[in-house]
Amino acid sequence: MAKSQVCPSCKKKQTLRTLPQNFKCADIICDFCGFLAQVKTFESDDIDKLPPTILGAAWKPQRERMESGIYYPLYLVANQKTKTKYSIWYLPADLQTAEMFIARKPLSSTAKRAGWQGFTIDLRKALSQPVRLR
Repeated sequence: MAKSQVCPSCKKKQTLRTLPQNFKCADIICDFCGFLAQVKTFESDDIDKLPPTILGAAWKPQRERMESGIYYPLYLVANQKTKTKYSIWYLPADLQTAEMFIARKPLSSTAKRAGWQGFTIDLRKALSQPVRLR
């Protein structure tokens, strides 16, 4: 996905690169201007519609950045369950609200990653709905 898109900040083509796995709160970077964004993927029966909520990642780094007023733009990638089609949606950081990021219950003490806590993104609480790019 990253290489084929245009950077929303500098408008250069083919400059978006994937960051290493488990990089906190960002998944892609523009190797020209340094633009950072999160990418969330999910399966969908209808790639023309976004679900009201999407799973996020680790809650602690997300919460810490939000407390500092730092939000990264979101790319939302809807994959058709048959893997034959997909759509890409974009939500800029300035249209996000703290209320749209909801902490999930920590994993139980018997879970493999006991105590780990994720979050859910509630798109209904954004200031505007994401724009479809593809």
